[in-house]
Amino acid sequence: MAEGDAATPHVHDVIIVGAGPCGLAVAARLCEGMPAANFTDEEHQRYHWIRKNKHQASVKNYRNGNETRRANTGFKQPDFLVLDATADRWMAKWDRLFKTFDISHLRSPMFFHIDPAERDGLLGYTYSHDRERELTEIRGCVGKEVSKYQRKKRIKSGRQPKNEPTVDERDRQDYFVPSTPLFASHCGCLVDRYSLRSNMIRNENVLDIAYDYVDDLSQSTKLFTITTGKATHYAKTVVLALGGNAPSLPATVPSEAAAAITHAMQIKEMPSAPVRAKIANKKSTNIVIVGGGLTSAQLADLAVRRGVGKVYLLMRGPLKVKPFDVGLEWVGKFRNFEQAAFWTAEDHEERWQKIMGARNGGSITPPYRKVLEKHIAKGKVELLLYTTIAEKQWDAASSVWSVSLSTTSRSSPVSAAASDSSSATDDDELPTRCRVLPPVDHIYLATGVACTLDGVPCLQTLRDTHPVQSCGGLPCITDDMAWRQDVPLYITGRLAALQLGPGGGNLIGARTGAERVSWAVQDFLREEEKEGGGAGGTGTFNFLTGRCSRFEALSCDCDE
Repeated sequence: MAEGDAATPHVHDVIIVGAGPCGLAVAARLCEGMPAANFTDEEHQRYHWIRKNKHQASVKNYRNGNETRRANTGFKQPDFLVLDATADRWMAKWDRLFKTFDISHLRSPMFFHIDPAERDGLLGYTYSHDRERELTEIRGCVGKEVSKYQRKKRIKSGRQPKNEPTVDERDRQDYFVPSTPLFASHCGCLVDRYSLRSNMIRNENVLDIAYDYVDDLSQSTKLFTITTGKATHYAKTVVLALGGNAPSLPATVPSEAAAAITHAMQIKEMPSAPVRAKIANKKSTNIVIVGGGLTSAQLADLAVRRGVGKVYLLMRGPLKVKPFDVGLEWVGKFRNFEQAAFWTAEDHEERWQKIMGARNGGSITPPYRKVLEKHIAKGKVELLLYTTIAEKQWDAASSVWSVSLSTTSRSSPVSAAASDSSSATDDDELPTRCRVLPPVDHIYLATGVACTLDGVPCLQTLRDTHPVQSCGGLPCITDDMAWRQDVPLYITGRLAALQLGPGGGNLIGARTGAERVSWAVQDFLREEEKEGGGAGGTGTFNFLTGRCSRFEALSCDCDE
């Protein structure tokens, strides 16, 4: 995208901050004129035919015999720029983390993707490229439904009714997880389809976002001024497509031990170089992994596969096992009910409580529970539930940690069965026992990252000039995903969870957020174009497809 000369800086229609899944979803949706959320399959076929043949026919005037080419009915794409702090390409941080953790398959089902054109875009891509072998079934979700007659018969016979499946057989094809290369290929397909490989992505860290009048560019309309470490950019609208906040280490870690304790989001190699050197020299190695989510299980498995002698996996609560990071009721056939209850909540506090209840902390998938059980049986992994680090000291001479643990006596620390955290009592009322681990070579913190307004420093100026309320650290944005009604800064991803729900940070949240944000951005740009006297680029297409009133065409001047 052209930036203009130094005298007249270029003003973009949209600047997207973040080139991850949420940013790519927004960019693709802004370039898609016929999104799946707006059209049926039959309408898609009809409109695609119109677009395909719009330049292949001429219109002949029956009075004078003159032929004229049809007017261009193409969809007008906005001029946008993408800023990302990691790299100048799409999905750079996503790809790095998946490669670092050696993740073979995603956790999300097939209908969790970012293709704006088709609801089954990922599934269709898989079969059209003969890559169905790269799918793995999510077991325990799909099953045959029990009829009302069968249910009554079981009750009359005295048999205990079985738990019915959350998803019926008709949707079985959706409940597979794609491989990491398959999903990456599908994202690359979207980038190629919408021509998103140009120089529209800049590797720049956004430092500040301001919204005000810019004398040299516009004295009647406010613009966004985005300041990065390399340049200053201007835009009519901004889309924040950020992930979580920057990870942080405990303040008690001495500087000389910083290389021996790592947050999962900052891992560059697994295990670390000193641990690999010990493994190569056939020395004993021990590492500690803290966290109760899927990342902790993935790191434990990866460490064992790469030669670490002993992994101590610490969880401060029970081991929770479920297919997705939200409950099946938010994914299966009843998800519309849960979403409706979420959107009709009386206030943001109620929505926040629903989000916390739906996510309910970290969890692992059933396949990874089996992996952990195998490692536990071999003595490679020790799973310590309801356990925290009471004290840790760094021995600079031997370059190892001395770690003391504190475990509450709720359950067996080596049990890999899922526990019900709802029956837990106050930690202060439970007996605890202490334990000192053998010398630990490295500590990994797979504790996740927070997502709050305070963790986004580039928004501080905007918060000072255009303050908004927050709940649970999240901004209380409008129903149009805007910062405020008078500020066209739109938010998607985890930071927009109060509008998107518990899945706001997932792929389904990325797609839903992109749809809602794109509608708002296009409406804003359309209104601005009308005020500026510009002509819309979609009027002819709407006339041909019957999307709007055809009487609007009568206002045009026609030659007799």
